[in-house]
Amino acid sequence: MSSVPRVAIVGCGLIGAKRAAALEGASLAVCADAVPERAQQLASRCNARAVENWQEAVSAPDVDIVVVATTNDALTPVAIAAIQAGKHVLVEKPAARNLEEVDRLIAASRAHGGLVRVGFNHRYHPAMLAARSAVDLGTLGPLMFLRGRYGHGGRLGYEREWRADPERSGGGELIDQGVHLIDLAGWFLGRFTEVRGTAATFFWDMPVDDNAFMLLQAERGQMAFLHVSCTEWKNLFSLEIYGRDGKIAIDGLGGSYGVERFTLYKMLPEMGPPETTGAEYPRGDRSWALEFAEFLDDIRLGREPAAGLDAARAALSVVERIYQQSGNSQPFLR
Repeated sequence: MSSVPRVAIVGCGLIGAKRAAALEGASLAVCADAVPERAQQLASRCNARAVENWQEAVSAPDVDIVVVATTNDALTPVAIAAIQAGKHVLVEKPAARNLEEVDRLIAASRAHGGLVRVGFNHRYHPAMLAARSAVDLGTLGPLMFLRGRYGHGGRLGYEREWRADPERSGGGELIDQGVHLIDLAGWFLGRFTEVRGTAATFFWDMPVDDNAFMLLQAERGQMAFLHVSCTEWKNLFSLEIYGRDGKIAIDGLGGSYGVERFTLYKMLPEMGPPETTGAEYPRGDRSWALEFAEFLDDIRLGREPAAGLDAARAALSVVERIYQQSGNSQPFLR
């Protein structure tokens, strides 16, 4: 790999542009998109070159890392081709539409040796990093359960976008924002051995779910209760982590989700009202840059990414089981 790693971005929409802005320690060399104008616009802004198709981008000899920020149906084939071309890959969540696809991606990574990181950037929000540190220090004592909610309200025409097409998306809200919440819950509690839940469509006229409700049990018995929704009329993010000695509440992600806040509620020996401390993080979202910087360290050290394909498979396993329990039916579809 060159002293300044060179990156190709496949998928130059909103997320691809965010990735391009977060390539600290690397440079953007190549852009590709199904809409050529988007690739050209991003390339022009970043002093890179646009190519006609993604195959040319992933095989470019001057590229060390490929960022895959496409629709869900293209994530796996593009990532596999990049791995086979000898590149390291950062593939956006959920990395695949189902377990069969992610297993093919895992097999390709093992066969060709490229490192693959999955875009679980929520782990790198400042409140989340503060929570991770507090839990690792034992501030909460043994963890008992976790409660999470994540949702947005869609927009006019949402039911006609690619996320509403099961062939392109692999599912609805559960596989979209849901995998972020599942990943965070597993990051704190470990692997989930019992999965119960349902995915349903209450509002949007589309053949995929707009709400999902999950009750997950980890190997050591801790529980996670999670709800994801695209009928959340005021955008919401809330994650609460409960231990025997205290609680952490994380609210907001910035932007339309509100100022990101971290609050620690520490139990006192006499119980009653807890000792409360907190912090706000009003500045811009640095999670994308922090995530990419850690990926560069992974590559330099030959270290398996912490948020890698195993994490993607764990999240997709929960998704697939809930879709099976829901019978892939949408009883509330209007």
